[in-house]
Amino acid sequence: MSEPLLRVCDLDVCYGTSQALFGVSTEVAAGSVLAVLGANGAGKSTLARSISGLVPPTAGRIFFGDTDITGEPAHRVRKLGLTYIPEGRGIFPGLTVIDNLRMAVAQEKRGDRAGAINRAIDLFPVLGDRRTQRAGSLSGGEQQMLALARALAVPPKLIIADEMSLGLAPLIVESVFRSLDEARKSGITIVLSEQFVHRALSLADTCVILTRGRVGWSGPASEAGPEIIHRYLGEVDTDALVAD
Repeated sequence: MSEPLLRVCDLDVCYGTSQALFGVSTEVAAGSVLAVLGANGAGKSTLARSISGLVPPTAGRIFFGDTDITGEPAHRVRKLGLTYIPEGRGIFPGLTVIDNLRMAVAQEKRGDRAGAINRAIDLFPVLGDRRTQRAGSLSGGEQQMLALARALAVPPKLIIADEMSLGLAPLIVESVFRSLDEARKSGITIVLSEQFVHRALSLADTCVILTRGRVGWSGPASEAGPEIIHRYLGEVDTDALVAD
């Protein structure tokens, strides 16, 4: 396992007077996948948003490589190569599919933009068929494909995927996970907050389980067996958890 690309150290996050995270620490090695699991309200999405710069922590530090990104705004974090795909798809619903992809590659050199868009469409050919369709009129699965295509058009160093499979049909979920696996094989580091527990663990190298805003368990994903799942997540569906 290589050196950590992301380190979260003793992170506290509050929403007003309500504390959502309590001293959360974890790290992700470059080129690996971390699964973040937890029941509804455990703090999975709060952790994702705080790392991404959308929610400032009240204590603790966040390091991306050698850079301290604690409290940095989201646009600066994104420029460093950390892309956040939120539960709500992360697309521009009023724009067409192709314009969504153009927005994603707008910071690239003009001569590189067409190639980046083509790479994104190659991942999800259905987007090529929908290129002139308004993104908000796509199916839920197609919107999630577009969100992932936008993230991968210009490959980041790290992707935080927050409940990407929420509300999707099983076949679309498999397509999303295949794309995440391809991203990992290309060297992209992934933090995966996911409702499909066993599917997430099959992709992940390491796992952290949050319970009421605290780290209940962490370790290799291969060691997160049925006893661990039952102890920290309770009675869950064989394939899924309620999303945070």
